[in-house]
Amino acid sequence: MTNLRQDAWTKEEDAILAEVTLRHIREGSTQLVAFEEVGEKLTRTPAACGFRWNSLIRKQYDKAITEAKKVRKERNKRKVKQFASTIENHKEELLHREHSNALKNDTPLSLNDIILFLQQLQAESPGSKNLEAENKALLLKLQNLKKENGNLKSKLSKVNKEYETVYRDYKDVLQIMDRARKLVEVPVRN
Repeated sequence: MTNLRQDAWTKEEDAILAEVTLRHIREGSTQLVAFEEVGEKLTRTPAACGFRWNSLIRKQYDKAITEAKKVRKERNKRKVKQFASTIENHKEELLHREHSNALKNDTPLSLNDIILFLQQLQAESPGSKNLEAENKALLLKLQNLKKENGNLKSKLSKVNKEYETVYRDYKDVLQIMDRARKLVEVPVRN
């Protein structure tokens, strides 16, 4: 019977790694973020997940990676089209307002009117609100990870101290056993 290495990857873990990484590729996220997510799920380091992906799993999913990149590209195209459409709608609205204002008072728009409109357009753009929310969420996650990192460092320091104590005790016990063995040895006579 073959003993499994303690750090051996199971087929289920490989499948989770592939599934999460492909999802991140499709959604336009980075593989590093995927490796962090997988690492948390499987209690492995992101580096171990990245190594496993790049050394073995990636080769098995070439077609799926290509498909995921196509999905991401189409998704990005849709977002660009939506944004362009929103801008176009705002342009049409502006032109309509300009035309109605021109008909009402027959005065051209001033530079301040245009600047004010552009500022309103920027404030209303759907991307900026999403980016601000995402930025806040990422900052909060960063703060939590820094706290967790500090906690893990202190735990590691404590474990290292305990290990050093146990190691010294182990060495002392070996020395005592070696001395006892020498005392018990009986010289052989011819």
